[in-house]
Amino acid sequence: MVTKISSVGLWGIDGYKVEVETDSRPAQDPDIDIVGLPDTAIKEAKNRIVSAVSNSGYRIPSANIIMNLAPADVKKEGTMFDLPMLLGILSSTGQIAVPDENTAFFGELSLSGEIRRERGVLAAVIAAKELGFKAIFVPEKNASEGAVVEGIDVYAARDVISVISHIEGKIPLHPVKKSLNDMIKKDEQDTNDFAYIVGQQTAKRAGEIAAAGGHNILFIGPPGSGKSMIAKSLPSILPDMTFDEIIETSKIYSIAGKLTEKEPLCVKRPFVRSTQNVSIPGLMGGGTTPAPGLITLANNGVLFLDEVAEFSQRTLESLRQPLEDNIITVNRVKKSLVFPASFMLVCAMNPCPCGYYGHPTVPCRCKEGQIEKYLSKISGPLLDRIDLQVALPPVTVTDISENRKLAESSAEIKKRVDAARKRQTERISQYGFTCNAKLSPKAIRELCVLSSEATAALNRIMEKTSVSMRSYDKIIKIAQTIADLAASDVILPQHIMEASYFRTLDKKYKK
Repeated sequence: MVTKISSVGLWGIDGYKVEVETDSRPAQDPDIDIVGLPDTAIKEAKNRIVSAVSNSGYRIPSANIIMNLAPADVKKEGTMFDLPMLLGILSSTGQIAVPDENTAFFGELSLSGEIRRERGVLAAVIAAKELGFKAIFVPEKNASEGAVVEGIDVYAARDVISVISHIEGKIPLHPVKKSLNDMIKKDEQDTNDFAYIVGQQTAKRAGEIAAAGGHNILFIGPPGSGKSMIAKSLPSILPDMTFDEIIETSKIYSIAGKLTEKEPLCVKRPFVRSTQNVSIPGLMGGGTTPAPGLITLANNGVLFLDEVAEFSQRTLESLRQPLEDNIITVNRVKKSLVFPASFMLVCAMNPCPCGYYGHPTVPCRCKEGQIEKYLSKISGPLLDRIDLQVALPPVTVTDISENRKLAESSAEIKKRVDAARKRQTERISQYGFTCNAKLSPKAIRELCVLSSEATAALNRIMEKTSVSMRSYDKIIKIAQTIADLAASDVILPQHIMEASYFRTLDKKYKK
């Protein structure tokens, strides 16, 4: 008897339908054969299935059992097909009823018949809904992440016995229901708060502008000046994620296996920090089984590159395409993958190899050529894609004693950021953009209104500095964000001047 059990396979962050076709025929030398381009984990499933069947009170009959994972021309990877394969064997040998064709099954088996936690459940549930399934069984420990998807019944599968009891109508299970609002908890105050940053008013102002407009930002300053602390505090002033952003980000983290039973969704904007020794596949995503890289994990959040000048030139240049297109394409022989990559890039670096160029008390040991070579590690094309470039002075004893009580909290700054984002959303949403930083040259010309005085100020800046056309547009976009923070409908000269001030590396350093 041939039976068909439905499941969902994963490719990148998307899912596709997999039909587990099972045929069993009496034989003196019983065997289980799995075909349909299975990987090693799937081939080993037959040993897990045999043990799980026996420990669940059923038996593997003396038969030749063939299981085909259709479509047969697509490579299948992972352990999520264990449960549907077990149900296929038991239903094809007449030990249980054939499950409803509108139900999908997804989960790895333990030897005892329990169903283990699995990565990619949220993506699988979303795919199952899009494929037209009415219900899906997922591991009990993953049920919360899948239950937020509306329009499909999500059942928590604890073990083989409970799933079969439901299929045969003996002990029906009830769909897990979770409200997204119930899962978004009000977190306690984050320790990474602008209130704890001493001094650096200019850098904090730049961080506020970056958050309000979604701009990429580079902090340049000596060791201990607060570059990393400001970077880590930026998520605390970013706007709250929308429902779509929560689902998209959680889907990515589900595929990466980074969701937990305690935190089944990503409700806070990600902050992803990369070290200098990161590989390009680790940053961009890829591998034999393409997995999201750090850039995709930072989607809808912040990617922080500390000591960015220490990264390899090849690694830094690989950032140019995702910064421009907000996606990453991973090419494979039969199929290409597209990972989302809409992130805010935050970089930090020293002003020179020793770190003390321009320091008022610690002498710099670097020669002029060394400084220029160090700064040139960030290429012009990449630098053009970093909107704000901010120089941080060293923190002094006076800053520590005088400014600690004056520090403004992230909550207060976030109110201004939210108001600025609301203004720009109302202005640019019809063009398909989410923030000022994403505006195209055409949109800049149509949406950014400069006063005649602001235009004159911008022209004077262009005459005195050798900036690229992309930098010209950056200044306008930054000025537009500053205008939004000031609740101004028109970009004024002071907005242009402040925006140009935050283009530090458009001017060359001189020792």
